[in-house]
Amino acid sequence: MKFGQTLRTSLYPEWTYYYLAYDDLKAFLKKESRGDQEWTEENESRFVERLEKELDKVYSFQRVKLGEINRRIEEEAREVDELCGKEAPEEDEFTASEIELGHIIADVHDLAKFTRLNYTGFLKIIKKHDKVTKWKLKPMFNVRLNAKPFYKENYDALIVRISTLYDRVRTRGQERRGDSAAGGKQSAFVRNTTKYWVHPDNITELKLIILKHLPVLVFNPNKEFEPQDSAITSIYYDNDDFDLYMGRLEKTEGAEAIRMRWYGGMDSNTIFVERKTHREDWTGEKSVKARFPIKEKYLNSFLRGEYTTDELFAKQREQGRLSKKDIEEMEQLAQEVQYTVLTKRLHPMMRTFYNRTAFQLPGDARVRISLDTELSLVREDNMGRTRSGNNWRRTDIGVDYPFKQLPDSDICRFPYAILEVKLQTHVGQEPPQWVVDLVNSHLVESVPKFSKFIHGCATLLEDKINVLPFWLPQMDIDIRKPRVRKFGVLRPADTAGSSSASGHSGDEDHMQIRMIAEATETTPMLSSSGQDWREDPEHTASSRTQKFLKQLSPAGLQKLFKKSKTTFRRKPTGTARRAAATAKPPPVKTFFANERTFLAWLQFTLLLGGLAVGLLNFSDNIGRVSAGMFTFLSMGVMVYALYNYHDRANRVTKNETGEYSDKYGPAVLTGFMVLAVTINFYLRLSMDGGVEWHNGE
Repeated sequence: MKFGQTLRTSLYPEWTYYYLAYDDLKAFLKKESRGDQEWTEENESRFVERLEKELDKVYSFQRVKLGEINRRIEEEAREVDELCGKEAPEEDEFTASEIELGHIIADVHDLAKFTRLNYTGFLKIIKKHDKVTKWKLKPMFNVRLNAKPFYKENYDALIVRISTLYDRVRTRGQERRGDSAAGGKQSAFVRNTTKYWVHPDNITELKLIILKHLPVLVFNPNKEFEPQDSAITSIYYDNDDFDLYMGRLEKTEGAEAIRMRWYGGMDSNTIFVERKTHREDWTGEKSVKARFPIKEKYLNSFLRGEYTTDELFAKQREQGRLSKKDIEEMEQLAQEVQYTVLTKRLHPMMRTFYNRTAFQLPGDARVRISLDTELSLVREDNMGRTRSGNNWRRTDIGVDYPFKQLPDSDICRFPYAILEVKLQTHVGQEPPQWVVDLVNSHLVESVPKFSKFIHGCATLLEDKINVLPFWLPQMDIDIRKPRVRKFGVLRPADTAGSSSASGHSGDEDHMQIRMIAEATETTPMLSSSGQDWREDPEHTASSRTQKFLKQLSPAGLQKLFKKSKTTFRRKPTGTARRAAATAKPPPVKTFFANERTFLAWLQFTLLLGGLAVGLLNFSDNIGRVSAGMFTFLSMGVMVYALYNYHDRANRVTKNETGEYSDKYGPAVLTGFMVLAVTINFYLRLSMDGGVEWHNGE
């Protein structure tokens, strides 16, 4: 699909005017550079002026909309604080807050999509300009993009804030029990893990879907979120024979991976030494990850064997914060890791960097989902040239993604995000249904056993290893999929009510409440058949309204209406409304009707073609003349039907108004059919008459 069509079918109708006018810019290029007409400096100035206006429009809207979303989040945070502070808050007030947060989530999703679509549009129109005009605009316009970097906005801070609010509303103000940092302190844990790739277009939507079920896991809730808080860096060790790489790739029993990991920026003083051990199913054991902490200043001497495990854990024994058993287990792990590093001559081989968003209930590890973005794989070895030297890691980079100071031969910037779903369930217990729906949706691509370390080695050290992972050929395939069902971030239905200058009448209040009821997607209500009323085709909108209203008290209805006035009164007017109406994608059934018409014409041409073949094979010279006429008529109808099909499909896609019926085609076809039959009849009569006259002589 061409980008212009992609843009038209993917935009949010209420924001139509604020998107890049890609088709207009493309038409300008085509008009001014057609034929042998040379592209002049005046043409260039006019095009750049238009492009600059488009950039300013997109950038200004993005900043304004982002500010609006932030203000709405702050206002909702104050209201949730007041609501949770009440002694007996009403359920209806929480429902109204959940509806408002649903709108905010949809706006964040649409704004992120708006950003990606427009950024892609600018890149494509610049590429087309440079190709058509032979004038190089890309370097200069990159400077303008950097001056108005709407595409660099990171929505993670917004997502964390929304997640906190949504979780408070979901729990009705009840405090979560358990350590908010659960999952970050275990020395050993076992999980069932599945991995998926996520296209950048789907990252924000995926996060917004997950936070409706699991809160974002914040290790330090008392600290304001910063982008570097989500950074995770690991240094993987191996030897010149790539023994650890081969063991992990072939999944041999007992294969190990050893890495040094830290969280956050380069000022992190605590490094976790981790060992992952693979276990085959026939052993009856599960693969295990174990780790112990060490201060960064001791790590080099520990890896050289100069800093002993007794010294490493002496302070922890004195402090007495950990049990004797825990210390003994970590000390044994440290001894084994130190022995492996020394005997196998392990050294820094590969760095992995990414920003992780983790979703988990505090203190509850039954379902843990992590999404790693901006994954970068960096060489740490000293083969060919010095990188890490005698240090345990290279020091010329930190967490400054995208690491522009590195040569291309040293870094692989992975094009997708990595989704990991980690489940701890009892034997025979099924995972939650929403998790099943998520991993089977169009948003993810399953890649079992994917390894960041293995991918980095296979990509950057391909000439030094002999065996490559199975997923490498998939890198050249677009993993995006069409939506096959209604799944994703869904904006509550358009609930814009009517208003009058004299205020709201009782009917208007009822209308507004009815619309709110239909838009609510947070409270499942069952029909008489046991089906969710939102999915029951036998129940109308009015019956859905009645079922919703029965759940609310009279006072609650008024509170819900009062809170929803600003949220649900956002109906576009004037130009915006007309633009939104024209931008709505046409119904699928319209395309099907066009296809059915095309197939009906083809059915008729097949009938004509069959008649022509019969006359050609089983008739005399006059029959062959008729066969030729019917053949040309059949082919003409085929071409006509094909032209009409594509013309209508394009007009339907663009939502063009006008006449779609075929006034002249059937009449012309009938005329040609009558003419062909008449000529055939005339020739046959002439021949028969000639034969009879000759016999009479």
